[in-house]
Amino acid sequence: MPGFELFGAEERKEVNDVLETGILMRYGFDGPRKGIWKAKELETAITEIFGCGYAQLTSSGTAALITALAALHIGAGDEVIMPVFTFVASFEAVLSVGAVPVLVDVDETLTLKPEAVRAAITSKTKCIMPVHMCGSMADLDALTKICTEHKLVLLEDACQSIGGSYKGRSLGTIGNAGTFSFDFVKMITCAEGGVVMTNDKEVYIKSDGYTDHGHDHAGIDRGADLHPFIGNNFRISELHAAVGLAQIRKLGTFLSLQKNNNKTLRAYLQRIPDISFRVVPEGGDDSCSFLSWFLPTEEITKAVVAEMKLQGILAGNFYWYVNNWHYLSKWDHLKNATTLNAISEVQKSALLKLKVTTFPASDAIMSRCISTAISLVWTEEQIREKGEKMVAVIKKVLQEKRQQA
Repeated sequence: MPGFELFGAEERKEVNDVLETGILMRYGFDGPRKGIWKAKELETAITEIFGCGYAQLTSSGTAALITALAALHIGAGDEVIMPVFTFVASFEAVLSVGAVPVLVDVDETLTLKPEAVRAAITSKTKCIMPVHMCGSMADLDALTKICTEHKLVLLEDACQSIGGSYKGRSLGTIGNAGTFSFDFVKMITCAEGGVVMTNDKEVYIKSDGYTDHGHDHAGIDRGADLHPFIGNNFRISELHAAVGLAQIRKLGTFLSLQKNNNKTLRAYLQRIPDISFRVVPEGGDDSCSFLSWFLPTEEITKAVVAEMKLQGILAGNFYWYVNNWHYLSKWDHLKNATTLNAISEVQKSALLKLKVTTFPASDAIMSRCISTAISLVWTEEQIREKGEKMVAVIKKVLQEKRQQA
């Protein structure tokens, strides 16, 4: 990761196709665009490569989540169960449709802990939203069973797991709907973009209209479209779709490089018995965009992070526990319900409760976790150098801690 590391002639060709017509919008202008429909091409490629029935492109991964929630009829007062380790867009999307994010513990998959999900279900629960963080997945069999038992919607936030799969099915295509992000640092990038994937035609039709102000897209004249419901402007442009079209054709190459580089770096860390690695559910195939690993204690982990920073090798290693974007401990704006627009009292009350809610089980996991981003362009020599330096730092800290004990 990310796909921008391997930009080339393919992306330039697709973008130039659009620039030569001058039609940058994905809808209308049928004649002048001369048969160039990059967004349509990309949607078709997504359904073919990832194995879903339908795909609707959006302007971002966040827009995709909002669209999916709306198309699944999740709204005012509905509770959406999601993990405490995610990206801020996940709860932003839930709040945007008037629903209530219910945060629960993760386990060593770094995703939703099924037992915590069960314990959080109330009469207001409408949706379970696993977030497949850092390339790997939640226990989807367990979550699907819970959804079936309680008649809940399963929405996969697969924005960070493009290319991962579970029991032969692509992540993002297993629930009632799923989303990818195609932002600049994702496996496939459009610069900005996202997609809603589903096997439910009605969810697709609603997503299609919702992303374009409620247009039904039922006729050949855009100006004559009807508006069955109120929508939004979450349209992707033809320029963004063109970049994504070139990128998706390289996905196999991206995954091959990423998995090889992940495996090679992992071999260095495996030399240290004190290190364990993130759990991938049985039947899962990690996209390997990150190598996520655990040290024995929070104290040791913080010491390793500090030593890597001191030695100038922290770049690309993420200590999520104190990261502003990805873990509850730093989301003061969420816990204080700090918004520019008024939100419902139900939403506000739920958010303020987070100020006094603790998640010791997740803290015990995330405080020991470091995730190393995997580059597509590392050479063998660069991986060797990175691995040896990381191992040296970890051994140094472990030895110091043992001497202090």
